[in-house]
Amino acid sequence: METVKRVLVTDRAREVIERLRAEHGELMFHQSGGCCDGSSPMCYPAGEFRIGGSDVKIGEIAGCPFYMSRSQFEYWKHTQLTVDVIPGRGASFSLEIPLGVRFIIRSRLFTPEERERLEPVLGGES
Repeated sequence: METVKRVLVTDRAREVIERLRAEHGELMFHQSGGCCDGSSPMCYPAGEFRIGGSDVKIGEIAGCPFYMSRSQFEYWKHTQLTVDVIPGRGASFSLEIPLGVRFIIRSRLFTPEERERLEPVLGGES
């Protein structure tokens, strides 16, 4: 039985990620918990944002690990997230900002059937 992904990416966002990867190398995402630009997915060069024991990896998008804090995950664990991109400049330190776009999250609740097949969540790295 196929597992259900907790985080997805749109084709438009994937194109931006590939452009950023070509310029910055390997990337990672961390779902902001409300600092700076609200609750936005933040893109960083891999290893630039320190992941700790209070973070969980909920999946990968376009080959990039996607993390969020364990406490935030408790609120969102019943929700499938989709990373998209829209025109406009956010107020964050995320790599896409100089391109005149910003990553956003779209979400929906998992069905009861999907909840039984969710990808596992991995604890943070020290």
